[in-house]
Amino acid sequence: MSSHSEQSLQFVLKVSARCNLNCTYCYVFNKADQSWKSRSALMGDAVFDAAIGRIRRHCIASGQSIVRLMFHGGEPLLVGPRRFRGWLDRIAAELDGIVKVRLAIQTNATLIDDEWARLFAERAVEVGVSLDGPQAVNDRFRIDHAGRGSYLNVVRGIETLRRHGAAFSLLSVIQPGADGAAIYRHFRGMSPGTINFLFPDHNHDDIAAVRARHGDAPIFDFLRPVIDAWILDCGTGPEVPLLRNMCRLIMGGESRSDMFGNSALGFVFVEVDGEIEGLDVLRLDGEGVSACGANVLANDFSAIAQLSDFHDRAIFRGLPLPGGCMDCPERRTCAGGYLPHRYSAARGFDNPSAWCTDIQLLFSYLRRLLDVDVEETEMRRSLLVEMAEERLA
Repeated sequence: MSSHSEQSLQFVLKVSARCNLNCTYCYVFNKADQSWKSRSALMGDAVFDAAIGRIRRHCIASGQSIVRLMFHGGEPLLVGPRRFRGWLDRIAAELDGIVKVRLAIQTNATLIDDEWARLFAERAVEVGVSLDGPQAVNDRFRIDHAGRGSYLNVVRGIETLRRHGAAFSLLSVIQPGADGAAIYRHFRGMSPGTINFLFPDHNHDDIAAVRARHGDAPIFDFLRPVIDAWILDCGTGPEVPLLRNMCRLIMGGESRSDMFGNSALGFVFVEVDGEIEGLDVLRLDGEGVSACGANVLANDFSAIAQLSDFHDRAIFRGLPLPGGCMDCPERRTCAGGYLPHRYSAARGFDNPSAWCTDIQLLFSYLRRLLDVDVEETEMRRSLLVEMAEERLA
């Protein structure tokens, strides 16, 4: 096992602890962890410089050839384009010649104007836009602080990106009870590079209310018609990473998402005050659950190993499979599901995903379409391992 400083990491810079929207389901502002209230609104230059310096040190130590830097929030565009451009210059000055940098940003797109869009296009920043569907769906949940829907402003931002040739993808939280196929078709008409569907953020302590309202398998009910529409597109529509990753797992491949596979996460978050965090969606599960106890103003990222055994395992080593998954036929594909969704106050993270029923139904449906059973998946996985070993011999 290599030391922590030698392991490749990717980084998420949470440059804003505020947002111009107030989405009802937001795990940052409207779930259990309310630490945002004690943080500055925006990341300062001193913290940013410290973060990039720590990233530089880690990339030199790890020898990784590529690093992905994602700007996140809150709403990261609140920092303004002038400061953002200066930060990109700082990244280039520190990391050029050390590691190839892939830049990305996740935004609600309501603040995108010509200046932002030109900047994204010029600097090859991958833009992820949060949108949950057509106006009637999106504006039920993705609202501003006055309760007004965001859809029209998001669409205006997307149109601005397209006008300037800035590539974008869509990030969409699945809304139980909504028409998945209609949402997929609506998104397809916007010509994004990918459509990233996310399971709603619930754990075992609050999932019952969702099922009481929407049935035993609302995520499967949403995604089944999406799968059908996606397959009928025969590769001509946008990529849907969630479904592609599930198919890859069924065919014996490795997961490329933290949603499935139970691998070490391999990425960390840096908050506006420099605090180093593990997966930030763990805020869903309680106050301080995402905190590691480290800060870029004082610590390298490898310090996580000494400060938090839980985050050390989650980020660098991988967590054990939940006990309830040991006898599941999808234990090596799903492998417990998304970490924040496993939590319960009674058992911590030693549970299958709160969405276990939906996940099993999804894998079963895709297996039927692909005509690949569990035994064939295992055979394919073994063959892929043998081929990899032969290449390395």
